[in-house]
Amino acid sequence: MGDERRVARALLTRQGRTYAEEAGISLADRPAPLYQLLVLTTLLSTRIRASVAVAAARELFAAGWRTPQGMEGATWQERVDALGRGHYRRYDERTSTMLGTGARLCLDRWHGDLRRLHREADGEPTVLRRLLTGFPGIGPTGADIFLREVQSVWPDVRPYADRRTLAGARRLGLPANPRGLAGLVPDGEFGRFASALVRVALGEESAGEVNRVAATAR
Repeated sequence: MGDERRVARALLTRQGRTYAEEAGISLADRPAPLYQLLVLTTLLSTRIRASVAVAAARELFAAGWRTPQGMEGATWQERVDALGRGHYRRYDERTSTMLGTGARLCLDRWHGDLRRLHREADGEPTVLRRLLTGFPGIGPTGADIFLREVQSVWPDVRPYADRRTLAGARRLGLPANPRGLAGLVPDGEFGRFASALVRVALGEESAGEVNRVAATAR
């Protein structure tokens, strides 16, 4: 267990930011940042590099579209142009449409406040996943992304570890189950830990280097 904790600490030191933080989202249990996470989730759900999705999200937010009202108020072409500035070009037109449709759904179904979705699901991950997949462009993988990130501010979801999180854990020789991983870090750090493990799974971080750093910290 001591060795595993050292590996977890080394990973958090090297990759201690969630994707939401990288996209400039100050995540909190409030309508605007939760909606911004939904936008980022939509972008991450396509077959495109995570760094490109994050850059595109930053461009959308820099344009002022941080709420569903703002996103819906932008024209389709304005959203396409912002996605292009983030180099999100392969899926820009389809994604622009999905963002507009998703903003309207968020307003109509949840009155612009995803805390209502959380309450309707009573914090149950299975129900949350089903409700999240009602948004255009968000399938089971996208729902996993949202829940993995939102657990930092929705503690009843923790510990949430999706397929990619567990894949990263296996590469590091860590427990490949949520409870086992949760025992390696403080409760409030699990969201960052899960995102860091995803970076290992995606090859954004070297498992060998993390283990080397952990070994030198003995």
